[in-house]
Amino acid sequence: MFTISVETHFQASHQLTLPDGSKEPVHNHDWVVTASLSSEKLNNMGVVMDFHTLKAMVDKTVAGFDNTALDNISYFQQNNPSAENVAKYIYDKLRNELHEGVKLRSIRVVEEPGCSAKFRE
Repeated sequence: MFTISVETHFQASHQLTLPDGSKEPVHNHDWVVTASLSSEKLNNMGVVMDFHTLKAMVDKTVAGFDNTALDNISYFQQNNPSAENVAKYIYDKLRNELHEGVKLRSIRVVEEPGCSAKFRE
């Protein structure tokens, strides 16, 4: 099994809703997203997928997050804008865009150094 990963960044704020219904203060993060995918075989170029193509796909998926409040995005009005839900959102958007034979393994989101969440199926 071959696995590749690309990384991208965005800046965004969020405000989590706590279990008692109160909200934590709005705060910013320099988010880091790592997308990992794999394939049993390499394509005719000898790669799982071109890194630049995958990076462009991930960048396009998170473009609407950059310099915004995640709470203003409709998905996060229904789902707390946690790192876990950010990872799931990105995973759900990317998984159907990949070529046959290539599987999205995981999306890892780093909210700040030492604090990350990963989503995979």
